[in-house]
Amino acid sequence: MNDGIEEPRRRENFSAEDMDGGWLSWNLKDPTRFNNFIEPLMVRVETPTGDGRPRARVRMLPTRKHSNLGDNVHGAVTLALVDIALFAASHQFGSIDAGHSVTLDLSTQFVGAGRVGEPLDAVVELVRETGRLIFLRGLVVQGEADRDIILSFAGTIRKASGK
Repeated sequence: MNDGIEEPRRRENFSAEDMDGGWLSWNLKDPTRFNNFIEPLMVRVETPTGDGRPRARVRMLPTRKHSNLGDNVHGAVTLALVDIALFAASHQFGSIDAGHSVTLDLSTQFVGAGRVGEPLDAVVELVRETGRLIFLRGLVVQGEADRDIILSFAGTIRKASGK
């Protein structure tokens, strides 16, 4: 669903530079904001689900600063990736102006440890969209063909008011 916001306005807060492999950069233009801690980020629209619902992939590359004492990706970093991915994906689906909507809920289940130095991807699919809400779910994965599941999630975004 397109919210009627023109593309130049959509990009006033985020980079959206074309990259190899169909990726777009997805980084705040203001480096003093929280997102900067896990940037650089990239987003790419993926093949829709089997029943035709949109999917997108948001990628970060975790470094030592993202690690915990066990030398794995810190859980808070993974949660931040998921929260940001809900908005990056919804933006790619044409559902929101990502800078002005809010997360209503986010449910997560950690099922594995993320590895530092390898791309960490949040694969997001649209479950349902209403006039004010977007319901999403997905997996955070690593490895060849997404073989390692790190976390599963479901979240709801409340779209910005028309003001």
